[in-house]
Amino acid sequence: MSDALDGRAALPEAHRWLLETFPRLRWRDAELGEVARFWLQMHAGFRQQQAQMQAHTARWRTDGDPVTLHRTLIPSLQGFLQHLDGHHRVESGHYFPVMRRVEPRITAGIDLLDADHDAIHGHLEALFRSGLAFHQAMAGGSPDAADTAARLADTLDRIAPPLSRHLEDEEDIVIPLITRHADAFAH
Repeated sequence: MSDALDGRAALPEAHRWLLETFPRLRWRDAELGEVARFWLQMHAGFRQQQAQMQAHTARWRTDGDPVTLHRTLIPSLQGFLQHLDGHHRVESGHYFPVMRRVEPRITAGIDLLDADHDAIHGHLEALFRSGLAFHQAMAGGSPDAADTAARLADTLDRIAPPLSRHLEDEEDIVIPLITRHADAFAH
């Protein structure tokens, strides 16, 4: 199995040992600390934003109204891109170094997640370019607005699986790690 995000079907076995000590079935609020709960809330927000954007494009594919798509999708897309980029910066710049220090045995797993961030950044760049092209086509009254909308919808569909894979894999490493070393992550 490849460790590369776009080809990964599951978190590699070598990085699952923390999950085995604290499986998802035990992830109840009572057993999770504040940082772990916050992390899961952030990820739930990304999933919700992604689903909302895909609902906008699904509606557009049905009704063909680019004006409504532009009005609903572009603000959602801007927020999603900013939110996810900022989240990854905090993870890679703050949390991941702490995680490597408090649990050196999971360094390779954290490195995998950091590499995922690079791959996702490429996807986010493509999504930004597609969104900008659609916005510019709509703002300029371009006759190819429907084509740019289709490219944006396709790009959004293309990034959904790797982003979902990353969120799940990150949770499988990070939530048990944060729970195991709660003192290191207390504010």
